[in-house]
Amino acid sequence: MAGKARGKMIAVRANDSGARRFPLWLISRKERLLTTGLVVLLLIGDLAGCSAPVRAPVVSREQPSSQPQRSSRPTVYRVQKGDTLYSIAWRFGIDYRSVASWNGIRSPYIIYPGQRLRLTRPVQKRVAKSATVKTPQTKGAATKKKPVVSVKQVSQSAKKKVSSSQSKGKIVNNSSELRWLWPTDGTVVQRFVKGDPVKKGVKIKGRYGASVKAAETGKVVYAGSGLIGYGRLVIIKHNKNYLSAYGHNKKIHVKEGDTVKKGRRIAEMGNDGNGKPMLHFEIRRNGAPVDPLKLLPRRP
Repeated sequence: MAGKARGKMIAVRANDSGARRFPLWLISRKERLLTTGLVVLLLIGDLAGCSAPVRAPVVSREQPSSQPQRSSRPTVYRVQKGDTLYSIAWRFGIDYRSVASWNGIRSPYIIYPGQRLRLTRPVQKRVAKSATVKTPQTKGAATKKKPVVSVKQVSQSAKKKVSSSQSKGKIVNNSSELRWLWPTDGTVVQRFVKGDPVKKGVKIKGRYGASVKAAETGKVVYAGSGLIGYGRLVIIKHNKNYLSAYGHNKKIHVKEGDTVKKGRRIAEMGNDGNGKPMLHFEIRRNGAPVDPLKLLPRRP
């Protein structure tokens, strides 16, 4: 009721100058009380806002790395139907000889579906050296004779050390023995880029169904479509260091184990993922991709 009365009194004061006058001291006192109450409420609201928990800004600890990200490689791979040791090594960018060595597989490198293959170098356990206890020699005890080493044994061991050091420091390169040939007719529309997982070879645009030829003499070690991103693929082994691959084929004309001569038709050009007639061509040395344009002859 007091609030309603006050509202009437204030309305009369604001709108009716000729109306009866009320005691100003009573109105001013109530106004002061209301003002004080509002200030208290505002202060309480500010304190409540200050006591509310404030979330700290979220900052990522990950720093942008300048190094290219490496493709993930599993430690162990289970062999699928249609796999060969060469195709597995090709898929993960490893030298096939390393995969064979890590798994104790000898030539001709036969593997079986369901077999588990190690794709990393096994950790060698260090053997702790046993402590040697020196026994005091008594007088009259026979002195131990040093083993006699012949000059022939010394020369043989020296040769082994020299040959091993030379092989470790020198990369085997048989490129001079190979005379590469262009695998098909067409235009290079994508070049090789070192370290780029998408541009490990060159893409040659040509005619759908055109002949795909072996770039060098060798043995077919894979022919199938089990590698994602390559379509129908042919891999040829030219020597212990070099392999070549031919992807996106319409049809394959060779099978695994065939020996093919340079220039022989091994497949027909198919389409890439965008529906364009294209051949994906790669050359790898010791499991690592190299630029095919540096090995292929210059076109006239």
